[in-house]
Amino acid sequence: MQPSQVPRAVAAAMSTASSLGLAVDDAIVLHDSNKLTLRLLPCDVLARMAPVAHQVAQFEIDLARRLAGSGCPVAALEPRVEPRVHERDGFAVTLWTYYEPVTPRREVPPADYARALERLHAGMRELDVPTPHFTDRVEQAQNLVANRDRTPALADADRELLGDTLRSLRRAIGGRGCAEQLLHGEPHPGNVLTTESGLLFIDFETCCRGPVEFDLAHAPEEIGAHCPGVDQDLLRECRILVLAMITAWRWDRADQLPDGRRLAAEWLGQIRAAL
Repeated sequence: MQPSQVPRAVAAAMSTASSLGLAVDDAIVLHDSNKLTLRLLPCDVLARMAPVAHQVAQFEIDLARRLAGSGCPVAALEPRVEPRVHERDGFAVTLWTYYEPVTPRREVPPADYARALERLHAGMRELDVPTPHFTDRVEQAQNLVANRDRTPALADADRELLGDTLRSLRRAIGGRGCAEQLLHGEPHPGNVLTTESGLLFIDFETCCRGPVEFDLAHAPEEIGAHCPGVDQDLLRECRILVLAMITAWRWDRADQLPDGRRLAAEWLGQIRAAL
């Protein structure tokens, strides 16, 4: 979120929660990317917000409720208020249960991570939800790489590398004819909570359809060894594809990830080595 928007977004979240009868005296910023995530105190509620024009909050709420109803390992909405999107001062605000972390993400056993993701995928296979295809997300990265106005700092050789990698792997993976289903879209460690109830997934705005290997490509490498039936060759291709996608996003002139350009340069080297 743009720095100038943060104070207004925090105020919108606090006033929204207060208007719903929750006690709010303070807000702690937990994460700031395309969405702002806050812990509201003393009611101990997690608030997520984004500008109204750039959010799919209602889709995320509806999907999270359906997945939770199927017993999937997903974070729950805040039970004390109506489960809906609240709009205030140009922001869409959603309220969720806050979970106190019990284990650092880096210490989660790979087998536990794999089982939680397998349970999530099993529940998602039962849902018929209209979502983009994973190749639509790849196309967004391709368009970004091709747009010199949005990626002015990307060198020509690197632009060619990313463009060729995205195009060739999008075609190769899409043409395999492998089984596809509803996916989380980005089940990386940043979207996994370690709670007393076990691992819970959050942030479903990137949901798409595709092979499960595309989801696994976002998780730590050791997770794939604990997932039976995974096509390891396809997973390798998906890992390179995902790496090319996130590298492209780091070159966006509007990207706000701290140290993003250093990471982008490092990832370009990894892509060259992998190819």
